[in-house]
Amino acid sequence: MTVIKQDDLIQSVADALQYISYYHPLDFIQAVNEAYEREESQAAKDAMAQILINSRLCAEGQRPICQDTGIVTVFMKIGMSVQWDATMSVTDMVNEGVRRAYLHPDNVLRASILADPAGARKNTKDNTPAVIHMEVVAGDTVDITVAAKGGGSENKAKMVMLNPSDSIVDWVVKTVPTMGAGWCPPGMLGIGIGGTAEKAAVLAKEALMDPIDIHELRARGPQNRVEELRLEIMDKVNALGIGAQGLGGLTTVLDIKIKDFPTHAASLPVAMIPNCAATRHAHFVLDGSGPAHLTPPKLEDWPQITWDAGPTSRRVNLDTVTPEEVATWKPGETLLLNGTMLTGRDAAHKRMVEMFARGESLPEGVDLKGKFIYYVGPVDAVRDEVIGPAGPTTATRMDKFTETILAKTGLLGMIGKAERGQAGIDAIQKHKAVYLMAVGGAAYLVSKAIRDAKIVAFHDLGMEAIHEFVVEDMPVTVAVDVNGTSVHRTGPAEWQAKIAEAQAITVK
Repeated sequence: MTVIKQDDLIQSVADALQYISYYHPLDFIQAVNEAYEREESQAAKDAMAQILINSRLCAEGQRPICQDTGIVTVFMKIGMSVQWDATMSVTDMVNEGVRRAYLHPDNVLRASILADPAGARKNTKDNTPAVIHMEVVAGDTVDITVAAKGGGSENKAKMVMLNPSDSIVDWVVKTVPTMGAGWCPPGMLGIGIGGTAEKAAVLAKEALMDPIDIHELRARGPQNRVEELRLEIMDKVNALGIGAQGLGGLTTVLDIKIKDFPTHAASLPVAMIPNCAATRHAHFVLDGSGPAHLTPPKLEDWPQITWDAGPTSRRVNLDTVTPEEVATWKPGETLLLNGTMLTGRDAAHKRMVEMFARGESLPEGVDLKGKFIYYVGPVDAVRDEVIGPAGPTTATRMDKFTETILAKTGLLGMIGKAERGQAGIDAIQKHKAVYLMAVGGAAYLVSKAIRDAKIVAFHDLGMEAIHEFVVEDMPVTVAVDVNGTSVHRTGPAEWQAKIAEAQAITVK
């Protein structure tokens, strides 16, 4: 009989979560590099270059790939012959491992979990509790997969109860464009088919834990309906032309992963969950011999990628920029930002709008007139860092606040990731403001451009407090110009047409 010690499980979970915070799975890196090499869209190629460079920097510096260090999901298969040497429950042991990982002093991870989600939404401060799926199986080991899933991609999860005669492929192809780019493609789509509504969702999440192997499948050919679906869905989703970061290009998905389960004759539950450019998961087995050991990958396994903004990029001084200068910026243009910006995301925007409604002024140090605000919730600094990884958050969540903020403050520009919704675009066009996009999934790389950082307001909001950043050559793309032109609409439309044309030529 195998005896699993309490400390072995706790330490293994903690070590695995630290490991995945800065090491991408190598199959993912190889897949992104392959997509980078074949990409023809320069904007998408630049985005993937930043993702690959960021990944290597994180592996070297052992700091988080993304500022959103995720909600922890754990899949456990516990052997029936296992005996526990423990005083804590399995759930409590896992959560203690999460707590240790996220509070590790050498690599502090961002605590993003809020208790009382429909009420006070108070941060638990240590990223607990994890979402845990346990299954008792035959055997004498404990098989564990841990994952850290960012909110931007998790928010794009979709679920539907199709009729048995409906096409799963048609639903996926129709649904993916509605997800926008907030899930930070290129990534994977996990699809769960069958069971009940909740079973399909769990299957979709579990499918994302499998390694990328679509090229091997394509080479040998499909052997069952699920494998046929994987190939068909991948080809049709990539033909949409959404591309890396939603900028338009050849690769939107790197793989399609599917798990299925028997279902009721009247039902066809389907769930789809994307994994983003910060794909993070690890697998280990406890057999009673001690805590698990995950072997670090070798740095030479990362591709040697270099990237610069190029001779056509424009340097911008945020401390002196004028509306007239902003009006000359073109959609898709690369800018290098220098100077002072403020930060703020959901909670800060909500509080500012509430203050305006009460007739109150913003706190001292929060003067947005003619300034830029960066949608970010950074990781705390460690050692000699100015700030921890500080990549952008999904901009569409701020759309409902944008009209009020622009009208009340004279804010000139916003920086985030992914597209803006129509309400955001309308407000930007009305006030002749601008929206700039930073690459999601390149948080550590972005932080290298931040030369100074301090909290100036709303300290109680933790990572959602308003910071003041001083940046040097922070790369961004003009995503919505003063006329309301959005590259997240023009780019995918252009590349969808190009791909369709190329496919038509091939068929001929």
